[in-house]
Amino acid sequence: MRDASGPRGTAGHAGSEPPQPRPGRAFAHTHGASGSGSPHRSDSRPPHTPRGVRHTGPGGRPGTTPPVPGRPALLSAAALLLFGVITWQVVTGGPLARLDTRVSRALAGRGPTPFTELLADLGSLQVALPALAAAAAYAVWRGRLGQALYAGLAMALVPALVVPLKLLVDRVGPLTADTGYYPSGHTATAMVAYGGAALLLRARWAVPVAILLTVATGVGLVLRGYHWPLDVAGSVCLFGPLLAAPWAGAVRRGARAPGAGGQGS
Repeated sequence: MRDASGPRGTAGHAGSEPPQPRPGRAFAHTHGASGSGSPHRSDSRPPHTPRGVRHTGPGGRPGTTPPVPGRPALLSAAALLLFGVITWQVVTGGPLARLDTRVSRALAGRGPTPFTELLADLGSLQVALPALAAAAAYAVWRGRLGQALYAGLAMALVPALVVPLKLLVDRVGPLTADTGYYPSGHTATAMVAYGGAALLLRARWAVPVAILLTVATGVGLVLRGYHWPLDVAGSVCLFGPLLAAPWAGAVRRGARAPGAGGQGS
């Protein structure tokens, strides 16, 4: 009967000749390429990426994906393009504007009046401006005068841009024959005031709260019949680019300082 295991060495031959390396992947992984000096590589590449060239994430951990610096610019360009499309539809009475009319007629007057009125008032200067002023005072106290000035300039742009657009578009209101409703000044005020305050506070909770307050303002305006939905959307697209890059920077700062108690310096 043939021995299937093949010839074997006997005890008397043990150590008489060195073991021969097996060809194939095992040989490559034990010896590596000539002169590589790496016992576990099959080519001449170094065993790992040098620490000096590794990408680190927001928290400084190696191996994470680096931030994309052009993303806020792309989002801002997309928002401005969408604002142009919305404005064109409103001016020409296109399909989007006709859909906007049907949606607004279905929503206007819905919900408890005191609550929706309260939501709409979140975008008034009497409510939103003090929030921004308090955050600006805090930022100046912390030595961030430049950021406070930027937030103030963004707030000044609201009437400078909204008022001429209202006169130019001259859109009638949902529940009135009066005109001058596009874009929504209350939505723009809420977005810039609360968004600017969030940037100045540098707290982790501030940006989500600013977004929530802006959305609540728009919902209140539509439900009360003070604005068409496209009035609200147009303001968000117009003034969003003012906050896109600073908000992205605030998110990165918060991610780099996980132990800072939710607040930067």
